[in-house]
Amino acid sequence: MTVDKTFQLYDIVEMKKPHPCGENRWQIIRMGADIRIKCQGCGHSVMMPRSEFKRKLKKVIAQQEE
Repeated sequence: MTVDKTFQLYDIVEMKKPHPCGENRWQIIRMGADIRIKCQGCGHSVMMPRSEFKRKLKKVIAQQEE
């Protein structure tokens, strides 16, 4: 698996810091100027500016199939 920083809607990504519930897998559920990601452990969603998301992104785990 390569460390790829290109992401698209519904991809599963890993962030640099885990969520307080202990899970580190997130799904991208909205993209625009802001990006909303949903925790795969507890279902909590977080919205952040795209620049902050790119800075905190560690890697793309699974890409959404077309």
